[in-house]
Amino acid sequence: MFKSNFSRALFFTLLFVVTAGSACAENMKKLGAMDVHYMALSATFLTPEVAKAYGIERSRYNGLINISVLDNSKANKPAKNVAIIATAKNNLGQIKRLDFEEVQEGDAIYYLAQIRFRDQEEFEFEVEITDGTTTERLTFKQKFYAE
Repeated sequence: MFKSNFSRALFFTLLFVVTAGSACAENMKKLGAMDVHYMALSATFLTPEVAKAYGIERSRYNGLINISVLDNSKANKPAKNVAIIATAKNNLGQIKRLDFEEVQEGDAIYYLAQIRFRDQEEFEFEVEITDGTTTERLTFKQKFYAE
């Protein structure tokens, strides 16, 4: 299932964060033929080894957005050839463009992006997901805290 110890560490770190549920949110929305799982969390939740392996800046002012897209018409297998375009708007109306990188771990495919934030800054995320045939829109809010 895992290609490396770093993959295993990232999986278990994200699993811990999702089950802990206090400082981040993991959610799922059905969008057409896609089940979209998403979460936003402070990069300080990652171990230094995992952050380094994935090129993530581990800082108290850096957030990580994780999106996974499953094809619900194919027994929830990862959707192939997904394109994600996203922005984050803070309460002052400032807009930041998010650059997602695809990560493949065995059969799993997920997309990671980083965002800089100030303590207690809230963002409204607008995510456009295209699976090659349809385009769906996901919106959610997340407040970040400097740890």
